[in-house]
Amino acid sequence: MNAHEYAIQANGSFALPDACFKVKSLIEDETSTIEDFADVISIDPSMTSRLLQIANSALYSFPGEISTISRAITIIGTQAIYNMMLVDVAASAFKHFANQAIDLKRFWRMSVFCGLATKNLAVKSGIRDIERLFVAGLLQNFGELIVAKVTPEIAQACEKYSADNLPWTVQQQQLGYTYTDISAELLKIWQIPEKIILPIRHYNEAHTIQINQDVKILYLATRLALVDSHPEEFSYDDTVDESLCRSLGISSDDLNAAAEFATEEAENILRIMGSKFYSRQ
Repeated sequence: MNAHEYAIQANGSFALPDACFKVKSLIEDETSTIEDFADVISIDPSMTSRLLQIANSALYSFPGEISTISRAITIIGTQAIYNMMLVDVAASAFKHFANQAIDLKRFWRMSVFCGLATKNLAVKSGIRDIERLFVAGLLQNFGELIVAKVTPEIAQACEKYSADNLPWTVQQQQLGYTYTDISAELLKIWQIPEKIILPIRHYNEAHTIQINQDVKILYLATRLALVDSHPEEFSYDDTVDESLCRSLGISSDDLNAAAEFATEEAENILRIMGSKFYSRQ
């Protein structure tokens, strides 16, 4: 089964909500008003509640409380609201595909930690539109859940990584490609913006494909997430490429700061996403 076939199976089981497509269409329509966006989102009270929680979280750190979707749109913009919706969709999709084939606590933690670390490193590198990079970091390993649901024996084999055989290498050995290839294929089916998909599709080739800074940032963030989840097995020295750090103007102190930020905020974001797997043992 190739990456696209896995993605097709996943899409048949869990489709992107209509509200996401409607908001994306409104973004592309220059005549759209704040009220148009609010009308689409407010139909789903649960989504509205979580979007407001995210807007008031440390992800955005806006002064004062944001109490309505209309105010959130006014303050942070329509693109940020769309990215928040994708975070909400991720929470639902993660739960939908949850199964016992893999360590779900590790999966949730690594996904959220990666998103937060990606955002922090993007700030350090002077990249704009950092919220989409949080989404990219959050969704980059979604393919693992899909493989665990469809072919659990392969997912279990892919969990047997080590310092000598990193996760992406094991996935390549077992599948012929990586989980991120499946993630990228599904996001393409869902018509997610290419700016989110591109770094997911290419970050494991960051050494050889010089597309943009996003690819390098996501590469570094995935390595930080790996170290965070397995500190006894991995270290920054073994997994992080110093040459990529230098090309981004990122120091070892910046890496430590990104990891600290992600550690501090991961529990809060996981709680907002509503995962029963967020609590660390």
